[in-house]
Amino acid sequence: MKFREAVKHYEKQCAENGVPEETVMAFLVEIANQERYNLYVHYEEEMPEELEAQFQTGMERILKQEPMAHVLGYSWFYGYKFLVDGDVLIPRPETEELCARILACIDRFFPEGEVHCVDIGTGSGAIAVTIAKEEPRVRMDATDISLEALEKAKANARENDAEISFYAGDMVKPPIAEGKQYDVLICNPPYIPSNESMETSVIEFEPHVALFGGEDGLQFYRSVFTDCRKVLKPRSFMAFEMGWNQREAMSRLVKEMLPEAQFEIRKDMNGKDRMLFVYFGLEDAVK
Repeated sequence: MKFREAVKHYEKQCAENGVPEETVMAFLVEIANQERYNLYVHYEEEMPEELEAQFQTGMERILKQEPMAHVLGYSWFYGYKFLVDGDVLIPRPETEELCARILACIDRFFPEGEVHCVDIGTGSGAIAVTIAKEEPRVRMDATDISLEALEKAKANARENDAEISFYAGDMVKPPIAEGKQYDVLICNPPYIPSNESMETSVIEFEPHVALFGGEDGLQFYRSVFTDCRKVLKPRSFMAFEMGWNQREAMSRLVKEMLPEAQFEIRKDMNGKDRMLFVYFGLEDAVK
């Protein structure tokens, strides 16, 4: 089968099975790169036998709603490669925007010297690794309650040559126990309400502990808000990802639990409310 024929065949199969058609080309590009095969030069030629077998086997799994990242065993995030499997949430493109905004805030509020950060509920380690790699002044800690997730995050730190200290435990409790103090607290917690319906590929293949945030989706924000002042310096900020429809509920929660703080909810590139920033001792933070 020629490359072009294979792509057309599986694009049709994807359309019939509710899988985005662009998945076919994205998957083929990845496995062709792995084999150091120039796909675009040879697109009208027959596929090498081994590559064709790998492509067909992988596409059959994808057609059964298995995420492409699980078939490949990795995902790309902010230009870095992260190993992923069923123990960790696959990093989302929207979270790259959160990282970019965090880096901008670090430059603005802490332009000199070391910056001590913690990523609560690190999962694959995507945020922690990205921030640590992109800003050399950062000294990064990361926590997770899942030992399996921590092992994956440690592997990803090694894979990307990032220096991160990892701690096992529930939310903010590990750094409290260690007596840590931070300039920046980052958290992308589970924020989907427990009764919300999800795509099959998410429900069947991704860890529920990393998805659902209680009845209203805000369970883990409450946990962080309760304990955050125990580990934050007087002059500091927190950064969270949040659900696109949680603006009103989140605003009420911050005002209720952290009345001394300034905060802002920022939109992503699609115009959706997806990022919460909470500031302490940074009077000019919200313009």
